Amino acid sequence: MGVTVEQIREIREKTGAGIMDCKKALKESNGDFDAAVTYLREKGLTAASKRSGRLAAEGLVGSYIHAGGKIGVIVELNCETDFVARNEDFHELLKDVAMHIAATNPQYLKKEDIPEDVIEHERSIYRKQALESGKPEKVVDKIVVGRLEKYFSEVCLMEQAFVKDPDVTIRQLLSEKIAKLGENISIRRFVRFVVGEGMEKKAMDFAAEVKAAL
Repeated sequence: MGVTVEQIREIREKTGAGIMDCKKALKESNGDFDAAVTYLREKGLTAASKRSGRLAAEGLVGSYIHAGGKIGVIVELNCETDFVARNEDFHELLKDVAMHIAATNPQYLKKEDIPEDVIEHERSIYRKQALESGKPEKVVDKIVVGRLEKYFSEVCLMEQAFVKDPDVTIRQLLSEKIAKLGENISIRRFVRFVVGEGMEKKAMDFAAEVKAAL
């Protein structure tokens, strides 16, 4: 099928890839925009892909307070230069990520941060569920993989759907900003606070210890 100038312009603005690369990606994907973006990312042709390996040691620490002061988030967002750190788009991204964390409560930054024993525990549960539901052995592994991916999308910040635009993951949101601002941008770390979180359990544990001592 033919590729229009408008299609090339749109995908170039989103990815920062070269014009000919954008044209080829659209042809390879039969004009499917999302498939073309995926093609460019897999080939390492997007601006984000080219910049992702560069050192990002500048940036900002931002915060977001929600629910009348009941939930608070602190995030460190890194970039390559202080110039970009002062950019309005960078500030907006930092606020959006902090707000997203407040809303979704991710447990990890990325899949690689999940301890292997946690993954194995989840895998064993999904396998048992699939087998007990009567699924054939030959499809169980595919079911387990699918459920693990869903699990990652729920607990890993980078894999979560952005609360302000569910069609975009946090990873894709960062890629778009990298292409727009021309620098590598990364979320280094975050922490989420909830008033009273964990206190009830500690109180119950203390009560149990007292009871055991009597």
